[in-house]
Amino acid sequence: MIVVQAPAGFGKTSLLAQWRREYLTQGAAVAWLSVDGRDDPYRFLQGLVHAVRVGAARPAFGRVLLEGATAAVGELEGMTAWLAELAMSALDLVLFIDEADSLPEASLAALAYLMHNAPRNLRIVVAARGGVDSAVADLGSYGQCVVLGPEILRFRFDETIALIRNRFGARVDADTCARLHELTEGWPLGLQLALSAMERGSDPSSVVNSLSTSAGDLRDYFVDGLISKLPAEDLAFLTRIAVVDRLHPDLCQALTGLEQAQELLSRLMRETPIFVAGENGAWSRLHMLARDVLRARFALLPDKERAELHGRAMQWLAEHGMVEEAARHAYAAGEYHVAYDLAERCLYDAVRQGQQVAVLEWLERLSERDLEQRPRLRLAAAWVLARSERHREAEQQVERLLATPNIDDELRYECALIMSAAAYFGDDTDRFVELFEPWANSPPTRDPWLLQIHANRLSGCAIVRGDAAQVRRHQQFAPSFGIDKPGNYVARWGGFMVGLSYLVEGQHRLAEEALRPALAGAELELGRRNPLSCMLASLLAAAVYERDQLDEAAALLANRLDVLERTGTPETVMYAYRTAARVAAAQGVEHRALDLLEAMYTTGVARGLPKLCVISLAEQIRIHAWRFRSETCRALAQRIDEIVENDTAHGPLWRRMVTFFQSLAHAYVAVSAQNWRGALEALAVAAPQADAMKLGRYRICIMALRAFALDHVGEDGVALIREAMNLAQTFGLARTLADAHPSLADWARRMAEESEEGGGVVQIPRVARPPVEHRVSAPRALPSMVLTPRERDLLEQLARNLSNKEIAMAMSVSEETVKWHLKNLFGKLDVGSRKQVVRRAQLLGFLEGAEYMPSPSR
Repeated sequence: MIVVQAPAGFGKTSLLAQWRREYLTQGAAVAWLSVDGRDDPYRFLQGLVHAVRVGAARPAFGRVLLEGATAAVGELEGMTAWLAELAMSALDLVLFIDEADSLPEASLAALAYLMHNAPRNLRIVVAARGGVDSAVADLGSYGQCVVLGPEILRFRFDETIALIRNRFGARVDADTCARLHELTEGWPLGLQLALSAMERGSDPSSVVNSLSTSAGDLRDYFVDGLISKLPAEDLAFLTRIAVVDRLHPDLCQALTGLEQAQELLSRLMRETPIFVAGENGAWSRLHMLARDVLRARFALLPDKERAELHGRAMQWLAEHGMVEEAARHAYAAGEYHVAYDLAERCLYDAVRQGQQVAVLEWLERLSERDLEQRPRLRLAAAWVLARSERHREAEQQVERLLATPNIDDELRYECALIMSAAAYFGDDTDRFVELFEPWANSPPTRDPWLLQIHANRLSGCAIVRGDAAQVRRHQQFAPSFGIDKPGNYVARWGGFMVGLSYLVEGQHRLAEEALRPALAGAELELGRRNPLSCMLASLLAAAVYERDQLDEAAALLANRLDVLERTGTPETVMYAYRTAARVAAAQGVEHRALDLLEAMYTTGVARGLPKLCVISLAEQIRIHAWRFRSETCRALAQRIDEIVENDTAHGPLWRRMVTFFQSLAHAYVAVSAQNWRGALEALAVAAPQADAMKLGRYRICIMALRAFALDHVGEDGVALIREAMNLAQTFGLARTLADAHPSLADWARRMAEESEEGGGVVQIPRVARPPVEHRVSAPRALPSMVLTPRERDLLEQLARNLSNKEIAMAMSVSEETVKWHLKNLFGKLDVGSRKQVVRRAQLLGFLEGAEYMPSPSR
């Protein structure tokens, strides 16, 4: 048994129709019954009989049952007779029952009886908005029934991308797909409405941008097609509970004062698609679009009533430990001092759980006087500001904390951690190490949260010093939180450091293994657009791109670059923009790649991160070098030189990374001018720099470029390129040689094809499009136990508009045999003409691909 249970708009009927076709292709007999409130037990039984007659082509099925006295005895006796006759037949039947929630109570009981007593040759699929799962709960316990709810029916992000790409192709980018997915939250009907609007518009991306505003088809559906048609009491209830983000039956009762709030909420969740069930039990929330509409209606309520509702929400949430949400409602109710006191109780814990957005929102509301009176709020603010582009403001908050009288060593240590975080996000690597160094060997705390941060700082220092392997050692000695437990935000930062260390070393396979579970956990706990989720995604995108998984890399970065610009660490901003640009270049969209690199340069200027500017220019040089645009490369290299020469604020740790990219950029300038001796000289400078910092991928890239240059000056570079190819295969670097230079990739590919050991060398990816196949549709009778093989052959010949004599010759039988089989088909399908046979077979799914129909005269 399968029960598909979800509110309207989740595609239940469409899913059942798809399954019906799949069962037909497997040869099963399929019966379909759509029910409604008029189907009392006897009418329901009649529907079951006729469903079998039509779907299984058995016109005589249930004749005794309907014409005799069996059904009149009672609904269960009639169901028993139906089951008995089905069990005695030779049918392998799949019964689909749609809209089962509309059945009267007695008919629902009959359906439950049917499902509990189904014979082995009967499978049942039921679709309903609700109320069926409880009737078959015991079957699920024994593995005889599966219930599919709305969360399974929602589109996943990758499914949304596939759906949109199938409809619009390259006209819609991954960012637009991500925004649409977040707007609709994977709701199938919402996606369909949005796709329809996109098809009518000239620019699909601009249509998606407009959907989030007060206008658009999605909002019209909620306002005109759903919410405005609800009964007045239901609409009033929804308007008042929309004031809170998360819904619980008890909370709804506290807000509205209705004793029947729980029943009302349950009914609305069952009958309308505007709710999203939570992960844990009774909690749920309103769909984002519906919530916006309802909150607009909430804003029209009298001020006094709105303040009272906020106050009720504050009291209930505070009593149940949801302090931050209670604080927001206290502020909305005008209880500012209460709100600030509640915020002081919870915002530091919110920082520990990675809820940066909530703290930043409160920071905008708090004055300097409020922070002065509440030092714990200042500490929370300093942490959040340090983990963003506002690191200078974080330092100001720390200075005020350190000026507090009688400060202890643990608070000084925590302030040092905040300052080092600010330096890390500000790409001041030398100061990052300097601030942390005095505390590195003796942290004055036993707080597991701070000790995990300490391990993360040790890991960061190891990476900037060029000893990435030490990162895993430091994380092994970190406190054992259990990364899947809620709130262990800093433990996920440990996973971030491990993944980053593998990326630096060029171990992209190991990086992917470390980052996938870390990202999945962060998205589940924190959300897709949480800063840490976005940073983990940027690293994973770099890893999967290097393994030539371009679509997944683009999907990982979709609708995340704006978050990384504001709150990402410098290396995650670099990885994100560089990967996005390389994906675009690999797909042949060079102008898009250069535009992304320019955006990366602009971000570097805006955040005061000159290293980002250098890497952006170096990447642009690499792309232009592919086309041997020597003048453009030379001008870009001059800009790099100016940045490096004019910088006096950074120390040696920062400068050695920047000078490496400067050296590599000069090598590509020489390649663009086809100055191969000059390229060898620049590569000779870059190679030891990469070795010193243990940049594994760049070491392989430089090795391949050296071999390429040696080949052009008439020297032997074969051994060097073979070693580079072998190392690329070992570390799973499918795109390293392809990205180094297209001509180099062609040379390596030829060598792999010519070599006797070519099968063991890494495959250099190509950009190719599969040919479009044009298939001619021909009539085909699907294998089915409903029709015999001869009847299926005859059906195909009828669909080809052949006469009886032509069919007899095609099937190697006599005309009398054809007439005999044709008579059987007429009886099974309950029709009276050849044309009706073909039409009915198409309708029932027995025949596909028949475009040309026979005329009535034949």
